Amino acid sequence: MLVIEDSRAQRMMLAALLRRWGHDVVECDSALAALDVACDPSIGLIISDWMMPGLTGPDFCRRLRGMRRDGYAYVILLTSKSEEGALTEGLEAGADDFLTKPVRAPELRARLNAGARIVAMQREVMDKNRLLTDALGEIRTLYAALDQDLEEARRLQQAQMQDRFRRFGPVEVSLWLKASGPIGGDMVGCFPVNDTVIGAFGLDVSGHGVASAMIAARVSGILSAATPDQNIALTRMEDGSLRPLSPDMAAARLNKMILSEIRSDRYFTLCLGFLNLCTGRMRMVQAGHPHPLVLRADGRVETVGEGGLPIGLVREAVYSSFDVGLGSGDRMLIYSDGLTECVNAEGETLDEDGLARLVAEHADLRGPAFLGALEDGLARFAGTDTLGDDASVVVIDYVGPDRTG
Repeated sequence: MLVIEDSRAQRMMLAALLRRWGHDVVECDSALAALDVACDPSIGLIISDWMMPGLTGPDFCRRLRGMRRDGYAYVILLTSKSEEGALTEGLEAGADDFLTKPVRAPELRARLNAGARIVAMQREVMDKNRLLTDALGEIRTLYAALDQDLEEARRLQQAQMQDRFRRFGPVEVSLWLKASGPIGGDMVGCFPVNDTVIGAFGLDVSGHGVASAMIAARVSGILSAATPDQNIALTRMEDGSLRPLSPDMAAARLNKMILSEIRSDRYFTLCLGFLNLCTGRMRMVQAGHPHPLVLRADGRVETVGEGGLPIGLVREAVYSSFDVGLGSGDRMLIYSDGLTECVNAEGETLDEDGLARLVAEHADLRGPAFLGALEDGLARFAGTDTLGDDASVVVIDYVGPDRTG
């Protein structure tokens, strides 16, 4: 505690009383000298006379409040002034309380106890603020590490689609994926089965973020060409050649495996198909995924598919295959609902008709050029490059042997 009083007798009397009450007391005979002492953050209570040579009590308060110090100092001014204007001046200068001279010990002790409670609460708040600041720093460090991990995960996810454009004889396959966040739950891919058959798929895991992305990566790995013997949609014949399973059987096997291996409430939609490069016949299964869209060479737009339950939702789910024939110049899109549910500023969705118009508008483009136009069209409709949901598409162009140049 700091006592500022130019009268030696009154200062000594106050200090003796305060020490008897258990306070550690520092004495100053002038407000100017007291400013240096008041920098000590351990001093929380200050008793100062009002009228002193040099700096007055209010002057001291103003200088004190302008200082940078760690912690709050509660100031009680001792004064013989009782006018309302004088008290207002003291409060405006930064004083917290007043005592009228001559000081009565019980009143002084009560005022000091009130001030001590305020200083203690203020120190508690500062301590908690320090803890919060430290915790915030740790959280920011964790978020920075998480952002770095998410960026790495995004690169790994995109690396799974490093072959975004491939040609298989008379067929061109283009892949496009855009996550609504750092990583998403959509995935698309294609893989050769043998010299005459290729597989293509699109999947959309429920939810967003890391959990969905991990499931998407797991499933796309199962359908990968990197390890064909582990591809759940293929079977190896006695002569060593690979053949595709019927898509409905592949979906059923995938459903059983996901429910057994992945203990999660996540599920995913899937569209899987096998295209015969020679005949243009594509055998497919649709498991909750949007109906594939076919743009015919003559400009007609068709939607195909028979619906079906998502994968990982119902253990006894039954799936059925269907056939689609592609001719020279036909284009098929296997896409996720992030395209058709793209929302504009008025709250309207693009829907299947809007997507069909967008696809027909750019029918003369192929491969990456078509995908670029499709992405630009979505951005124009939404009014932003950021989509509200993960979006993906597989574009299969059956260009025919006479149009591969």
